[in-house]
Amino acid sequence: MTRAEVYERLNGVFRDVFDDETITVCDETTSDDVEGWDSLEHINLVVAVESEFGIRFNMGEVNKLKNVGEMADIILRQLG
Repeated sequence: MTRAEVYERLNGVFRDVFDDETITVCDETTSDDVEGWDSLEHINLVVAVESEFGIRFNMGEVNKLKNVGEMADIILRQLG
């Protein structure tokens, strides 16, 4: 799977979780960039991403995530 394919699917997950069809994420996207992305929605987002890609993040990975690019890196590494 390519990084572009990961982002195509991530955009769908973000749009579903935050109920906003205008969201487009990139490597630099952070919680400050998405309205409603608080700690509770972060959990919902992680669960939705895990379900979409059939992967599991460990708690250390989740706590260290600084932006969507790091999330994409983990997804690619687990799928690789």
